Amino acid sequence: MLKMDLTMLRTTLEQLDQAAHDHAHWHENLIRAIVCRLPGDPNDLEENAHRQCRFGRWYYEQAPAELWEQPAFAAIEAEHRRLHLVGAQLLRNATADVPIAREDYDDLVTGGERLHLELDSLRHEVAGALRNRDALTGAYGRAEILPALREWRELARRHVQHCCIAFMDLDHLKEINDTYGHAAGDQVLAGVVRHVTEHLRPYDKVFRYGGDEFLITLPGADLAVGQKVIEHIRAGLADKPFIVTPVGNPVRATASFGLALLEPDVSVEESIDRADKALLLAKSAGRNRAFSWDPAVTTGTMLQRALADDADR
Repeated sequence: MLKMDLTMLRTTLEQLDQAAHDHAHWHENLIRAIVCRLPGDPNDLEENAHRQCRFGRWYYEQAPAELWEQPAFAAIEAEHRRLHLVGAQLLRNATADVPIAREDYDDLVTGGERLHLELDSLRHEVAGALRNRDALTGAYGRAEILPALREWRELARRHVQHCCIAFMDLDHLKEINDTYGHAAGDQVLAGVVRHVTEHLRPYDKVFRYGGDEFLITLPGADLAVGQKVIEHIRAGLADKPFIVTPVGNPVRATASFGLALLEPDVSVEESIDRADKALLLAKSAGRNRAFSWDPAVTTGTMLQRALADDADR
């Protein structure tokens, strides 16, 4: 899983395209030097040539740390290093007027093809992650919610791990839009999601459910742990200005949260509904709160009153 924001995903995709271009250019020059008996690049004969070429400098010095966790990225390193070793030997043979064996030349060509295959695989993964993100906030899209929750529910059913989910709803976003304009409201919305993402654990995710409502997944967390994580996020939101108006006034935002456990004995949709009801209670209690679903509470008078108030609005 690529845990990158939108900006980093776009930058990484551009870097991958440039890296692929740089490698193709190196590969063409190498073959030209071997076949046409032209002077090669002396750096290609160095022991660490795979680190000195432009592709290698990107790989070891500029590539985002998140890429190092991807299997395709590790495979790229092995193929790239091997390709330089093969290329260096062919260059030495060409310089010494030693005939180039067909199998050695084929090894160079197929090695380049394998490297490009790994690069294409990694690029496809980054591009897929970019397509699955909401363009404004960088949150995962709504279509990703049910498949992800069903996987985690299955783990809960097999007693592998708990999974807590939380609905988040921005408080009074309409007032921000009406007062400062929708562009400012969009900035606040994106800033809130960025803050939440930065304060989640590595395998937690934020999905845009619709409008200013988001679903947060906390794999491995029960309700107590989930409440602690969400409460930390909620408190941090209230203290942070997300934009500053032209006259210098900071614009802050709060959010309300409703938590529920992804129960193995009920449907995913029912667990989502429980979190939604807990969110409704948090909003009816004054907003800027985090409530956990509890059947003793959510089936009582408080929920009925909150549902009636919500219907009136």
